[in-house]
Amino acid sequence: QVQLVESGGGLVQAGDSLRLSCAASGRTFGNYAMGWFRQAPGKEREFVAVINRIGSNTNYPDSVKGRFTISRDNAKNTVYLQMNSLKPEETAVYYCAAAFSSQIPTITSRYNYWGQGTQVTVSS
Repeated sequence: QVQLVESGGGLVQAGDSLRLSCAASGRTFGNYAMGWFRQAPGKEREFVAVINRIGSNTNYPDSVKGRFTISRDNAKNTVYLQMNSLKPEETAVYYCAAAFSSQIPTITSRYNYWGQGTQVTVSS
């Protein structure tokens, strides 16, 4: 069992930066690929970033590539999402998720555990 708790969300202006954190419980954090997803009202949950177990490989959709950076600290059981140059259309609830996988999955069904989400609101 892995419990995930996100933090760091808030209200920012367009062009600002924000750093999200996700703290994981348990001693098996290093066995999981970690991903970030987001969901806006009335829309499906979409992939934002993923990092492999040891932090050596990442993947992003084109919409955030070059602006968002995912990282992890296995000693602290924490994964981060640095978001720069935020846009109003990126307003959403951001979720952290854990996948028991050696790969870097990008679809929700590959993830075993989810956090409760943190709200990010970007004003224009």
